[in-house]
Amino acid sequence: QVRLVESGGGLVQAGGSLRLSCAASGSALNTYTMGWIRQAPGKEREFVAAISWDDGTTYYADSMKGRGAISGDNAKFTVYLQMNRLKPEDTGIYYCAAAHNIASMTGYGFWGQGTQVTVSS
Repeated sequence: QVRLVESGGGLVQAGGSLRLSCAASGSALNTYTMGWIRQAPGKEREFVAAISWDDGTTYYADSMKGRGAISGDNAKFTVYLQMNRLKPEDTGIYYCAAAHNIASMTGYGFWGQGTQVTVSS
């Protein structure tokens, strides 16, 4: 079982930055890839970024490449998502999730409660 708790969301103007955090607890955490998935109002959940605890490999959606950076603190089992040059279309609920296979959303077996990010124009 894995428990995930997100923090760091908020209201920011377009062009601003936010750093989201996800604190993980549970068993066999180092076997998971940790992802950030967001859901905008009226839209489906979409992948944002992910990082493998095992070897630190990172993955980004095209929409976040060059603007975001995902990192992990293995000692604290905490994952961070630094987002810069935020746009109104980045608005949504950001979920932290854990998966053994990130090829699809169904691979994420554990989810946090989400944190709201609102970017004003």
